Amino acid sequence: MNSTNGNLISTIVLLILMVVIVIVLVRSVRIIPQARAGVVERLGKYQRTLNPGLTLLIPFVDRLLPLLDLREQVVSFPPQPVITEDNLVVSIDTVVNFQVTDAKAATYEIANYIQAVEQLTTTTLRNVVGGLNLEQALTSRDQINKQLRGVLDEATGRWGIQVSRVELKAI
Repeated sequence: MNSTNGNLISTIVLLILMVVIVIVLVRSVRIIPQARAGVVERLGKYQRTLNPGLTLLIPFVDRLLPLLDLREQVVSFPPQPVITEDNLVVSIDTVVNFQVTDAKAATYEIANYIQAVEQLTTTTLRNVVGGLNLEQALTSRDQINKQLRGVLDEATGRWGIQVSRVELKAI
């Protein structure tokens, strides 16, 4: 073996080693943006929650799940038909403001928290408005909003979500 073949082989090995080092560095350094949180799993098990800033992961062992938005979210739900106490059907539009407060719970306690909030809002709205007649439903929006918010906030608390406001857009 002559020296040019030896130099070529050592150059190729050096290049491969540099590529491996770059891949390891790229997979281990993560930047979490402001108002976001990340959940890290180590070998499939919850390890920790990442806050905004620079963080290091163990490549090929740690996995960063999709980032969660910690800002307040406003979700408008389509009109829901609700039967009042006097057997009249009214259509009610609702808007719910909520915020993820615990990234771990929002990741592991519920599969789809936006859909769950929508379903919970719909059933709670039917229960609350179902106990009122049409006149009461039209005149007591604030009371309905408070009842909805209380029930929703209590139920979503274990999912790591805080409901800050519920509004009836239109009855």
